[in-house]
Amino acid sequence: MLHVFEIKREKLRLWQAPGESFEHVLMKALAYTLFIREHPKLQVEVRVGLRYKPDLVAIAEDGGFDLWVECGMVSIAKTAWLLKHSSAKRIVIFKIGVGIEQLTKQLRAEIPAKYRPGGRLTIFNFVSDIRNLTASKQIAKVSTDWYTTTQV
Repeated sequence: MLHVFEIKREKLRLWQAPGESFEHVLMKALAYTLFIREHPKLQVEVRVGLRYKPDLVAIAEDGGFDLWVECGMVSIAKTAWLLKHSSAKRIVIFKIGVGIEQLTKQLRAEIPAKYRPGGRLTIFNFVSDIRNLTASKQIAKVSTDWYTTTQV
C-alpha cells in the first residue's frame, strides 16, 4: 500500500510492504523529516551491499555511511552487528512507546562500549499516540515533545 506524506511541503511516497506495520512506515517518515536537512541525500530502503538493508541511510562521498537508521523491531544482535561491521558514523534506532531504560540497559550490557563511542548509537522513542499526532500525514516538523532521545 502506498502512503504519501507531506514533509515540509514536499511529498514523500513510502510503500507499506505486506506484513509491514503502518507504524514502521510512519517511523521512516519521521526519521526522514528529522534528518533530511542535515543529510540532503538521505535515502529510504536502499540496498548497500551488507547483510542488512537500512530503513534510511545517508551515504558519504567516500562510500561510507554518515547515518544509518533502523525503525521498529531491531534485535540486539542486529544492532551489535551494525555497530561492529557497518562502519556507520552514526546509527539511530526509532521506536514507539518502548521501555527505554530496559532497552538501554540491555544494549549497554551486550554491546561493548568500544563499538558505541560518543553518541554513535542513539534511540528515538516516540510517544505511544504518535499515530494520532500525525494522522494527517502532513509533517512540517517533528515536535520535540513527541519523542525522547537516549545515547547508548
